[in-house]
Amino acid sequence: MKRKTLYTTLAILLGVFITTGGLFAENKNLKLKTEKSKLEWLGKKVTGEHSGIISITAGKLTLKDGKLQNGNFVVDMTTIVCTDLKDEKYKKKLEGHLKSDDFFGVEKFPNAVFEITHASELGDGNYKVKGDLTIKGITQSIEFTVNLHKHDESVHISGKMLIDRTKFNVRYGSGSFFDNLGDKTIYDDFELNLDLYLE
Repeated sequence: MKRKTLYTTLAILLGVFITTGGLFAENKNLKLKTEKSKLEWLGKKVTGEHSGIISITAGKLTLKDGKLQNGNFVVDMTTIVCTDLKDEKYKKKLEGHLKSDDFFGVEKFPNAVFEITHASELGDGNYKVKGDLTIKGITQSIEFTVNLHKHDESVHISGKMLIDRTKFNVRYGSGSFFDNLGDKTIYDDFELNLDLYLE
């Protein structure tokens, strides 16, 4: 009985290995599942922080011999939403301000784009990714770590981008450019957390 149980366990583990490995063991062009994918943002100031989500309208990844090679993603900046505020009036006011020319100027620059130019494998599904990020028509190089793993029939990517907004001419409330802001200072760095699904 014990031997049968052991064989059954080994068979299950082998099946999982084959299923998981098969997804990454060949060349693939993966397309973003926009209905499931999102970016979660976090911005901080002296007196607190705000967070929310942004939609991604398109994206793709290329795997070669099961390893990440390149890809690109298009972010719809007009979809910036704040999720931490319960007061609807204040929530709409903040969202409108973030979309204004003080911040991301979404009327003139509705999309942000990230293009992967290089990916170095670190092991256990982790990669150091280098690429070009374009916000408000300004392109800057950025580097961060992501994790690729199988999630049901999809490939899931998680990771955190730490971005200096002033490099993209988003300077409102920045202590790096304005004096005597006091508790109205908004920190230059903001976070984008990836929650992406591809197939």
